[in-house]
This record gives sequence, structure tokens and C-alpha cells, in this order.
Amino acid sequence: MSFNTILQTSLCIFFKHKAGKFLHNLMEKKDFEAWLDNISITFLSLTDLQKNETLDHLISLSGAVQLRHLSNNLEILLKRDFLKLLPLELSFYLLKWLDPHTLLTCCLVSKQWNKVISACTEVWQTACKNLGWQIDDSVQDPLHWKKVYLKAILRMKQLKDHEAFETSSLIGHSARVYALYYRDGLLCTGSDDLSAKLWDVSTGQCIYGIQTHTCATVKFDEQKLVTGSFDNTVACWEWSSGAKTQHFRGHTGAVFSVDYNDELDVLVSGSADFTVKVWALSTGTCLNTLTGHTEWVTKVVLQKCKVKSLMHSPGDYILLSADKYEIKIWPIGREINCKCLKTLSVSEDRSISLQPRLHFDGKYIVCSSALGLYQWDFASYDIVRVIKTSDFSNVSLLGFGEIFALLFDNRYLYIMDVRTEELISRWPLPEYRKSKRGSSFLAGEMSWLNGLNGQNDTGLVFATSMPDHSIHLVLWKEHG
Repeated sequence: MSFNTILQTSLCIFFKHKAGKFLHNLMEKKDFEAWLDNISITFLSLTDLQKNETLDHLISLSGAVQLRHLSNNLEILLKRDFLKLLPLELSFYLLKWLDPHTLLTCCLVSKQWNKVISACTEVWQTACKNLGWQIDDSVQDPLHWKKVYLKAILRMKQLKDHEAFETSSLIGHSARVYALYYRDGLLCTGSDDLSAKLWDVSTGQCIYGIQTHTCATVKFDEQKLVTGSFDNTVACWEWSSGAKTQHFRGHTGAVFSVDYNDELDVLVSGSADFTVKVWALSTGTCLNTLTGHTEWVTKVVLQKCKVKSLMHSPGDYILLSADKYEIKIWPIGREINCKCLKTLSVSEDRSISLQPRLHFDGKYIVCSSALGLYQWDFASYDIVRVIKTSDFSNVSLLGFGEIFALLFDNRYLYIMDVRTEELISRWPLPEYRKSKRGSSFLAGEMSWLNGLNGQNDTGLVFATSMPDHSIHLVLWKEHG
């Protein structure tokens, strides 16, 4: 190729470049917006496949500047953090539609997501309530409830996996143990070896051991111990000295249950002689003998009423007594001819017997039978609920709350969610000593039955006496 040819070619290219640049600048100034509008209208009329092909072609024509511009804008368009951009109140509203498991996964997206989700108090409070957890609305820390939920989900998993409890034993009696009573971390045991012992459940140490009569039932406080005996009497003892401070004589059968109230200066006792006696606690004087039972009175409960009805008002003290077939309700007064307010039963012909345990919280009475758990409204005395499970004939009631119930049979300890009536956990029990009166086994801490809160799932769950005279304990295992 000659030099003239090379020069002509170069000049041609130069003038074409200049002309193109000139025309492009001219288009930007006059016609670019109109051209872009036309292109946009045409692009919008294409199918998705055609749009994709158009974009592919434009990308192939693009240089480094265009590709970098495209990359930066796609980052903004495709990876917008909506949770970060939305107002906090709107974020909380959206989060309420997600389940807790999904929310925990979302917490892993970024620190910002974790901060927003963790601060959504209503979501975590609701999740805790659904698990049966108590909610303290006074807690203001917005991050508190997610931590509570994580603790709750762990405990509920332990319950469902039958890993929430552990066992221990108390050894010290030399004859059968019939009487058990628990309060504030202390367990009292009464035995046929003519002694009563007070144990610290957390350490397994015996704090007091005093000589008594044969104990069929016991109840205690910081200063005194009250015992009902197979010798037909009730006695009051002083822990510190072991001295008998009062002796209550008058029953003609074994005393299977006692209760007392220092404020009223009243002690009540239920006996195998079919009667309930009301005593002056300080003097030992019998104030009243309540008749009408036709079976052994295996349980007496002295409790304040919490509801209003035609027969009682909130704050009134009420006495409940139970035998094999009936629960009787009495006013607490010093009238000699005290009349029963109401008699409750589950069968008119006495074909169904009641288990020898009774729950009364001032609002509801609950007792188990071969047909299931019966719950009476104390204001109306109507049966408001019958909870049935498979093979309920051998299941006995230990404790009943707003959220959970504690039950047991010959093989297992059960926890029921009373809202769904489903058994959510069970724990194996050894061959314990059986008792038709129901006093050789008992529940421990009871507050968790109204809802767990992360602090009340500690200490004693269940205790029962064993054939070797030891006491078998089921305790909450510490949180993992």
C-alpha cells in the first residue's frame, strides 16, 4: 500500500470520527430526549424474551464505563434493604406476621436486621405467651423479650425431649413415710418411726428431726409443725425444741388431713371417723364438728374466696372437705350447727370415685376421677370443664394452674398444657409406695403452673415415699 493510500484512509477515518462526534453532540442537544422516549415506548411493547435479548445486545455494545455504571445501579435496585429503609413502626408491623423460627433466621442477615427484630417487643412477648410463659409488662428493655424467648424455647424443648428434670433421694427414716408437706424449698416428712424431719431440698440436708407420734399428715411453718396421726389425734410441735405445744383430742378415727390459719386462730382436721373438726389453734379447744360425709375425709383445705356469689364474698374464708365420692363446702364460723353450703360430685349413684387430691385457689375447684379432671366454678358451683385423656382412670392430680397441670400415675409424671389439654412432657417414676389417701406424694413448687418465667422453673417438682423408707425427689434441671 502506497503512502498516499494510507494518508487518504487516515483522513477519511478522522473526518468520519469528527462528523460522528458532531452529530452525537448535536443529538444530545436537540433530539436525545425524543429519541429516548421512542426507544422506551418500543421497549415496553416487547415481550420479556425480546427485552432480555435487547439488554444482552446493549451490554455487548457497552464499554467499561457503561458496565461499571450498570453494576452500581443494579446493586441499588436489586439489593435494597427494606427493613433498614422502612420506618421502625412499619417494620414491627410486618415482623408480626412472621413466626419466631423465621425471625430467628432473619436475625442472621445483618447486624441491622438483628437489632430491629430483637427490639420488636410485641412479637417476642406473644411468642413467649404461646409457649406458656408469664409476661411482666413492667420490663422496659426492648431487647429483653427475645432473650426470654430463647430461654423459653430451650426449656420447652427439654420438656418435650424428657430432659428437663433430674432425681435425688432423701435418706434418714427407719420406717414407712406416710406424710409429706412442702413449702419454700423445705420438705417435711412424717414417718411410722415416730419422727418428723425437715429437709432442705436443694442440699438434701436434714435441718430438724423431732420425735412425734405416727404421722398420717403434716403441715408446718417457720416455728411449728402440725401433725395428724393414726392415733386419732392432732398435735402441734415446736421445731427448735421438739416440744409438743398443743394436743387436739376428739376424733375417733385416724386423722388424714390438716390445715390451719394463724390469722383466724383456726385448725381444721379430716378423719376416718367421717367428720371434720374445727379447733382453736392456740388452745386446742374443739369449736365445731362438721358431719355429713359417709366416707373417710381424706382432704381438708382452708382458703380465701376470690369470687363473689350468693353464698360468699371475696376475702371470706372457706373450708373444703373431700371423701371418696364428694367435696363439701363449708363456711368458717363458730356456729355449732354449721351447715354445708354445697356438695359436689361427679356421679349421683357414686359409681365414679374421686382421687384423693384436691386443688382450690379461691376461684376454681379441681379434682381428678376415673372420668378425667373436673373443674368447678366456685362462684356458681357449676362444672365448667372436664378434661379427658386416654387411660385417665389411673391418673391423679398433683397441681393445676392457668397454663399447666401436673399429673401422675403408676409409671410417669405428666405435664399437661391445660389450654390445649395435651400432655407435653412425661418423666419416669420408680415403684413408689402407694397410698389410697393421697398423702405419700405431693407437688413441689407450684407457681410455674400459672406460666413459666425463667426463674420459677427451679427446685422441687415432685416427691414421693419409697418402699425402702427413702424419699424420691424430682427436681428441675438447671438451664443449659
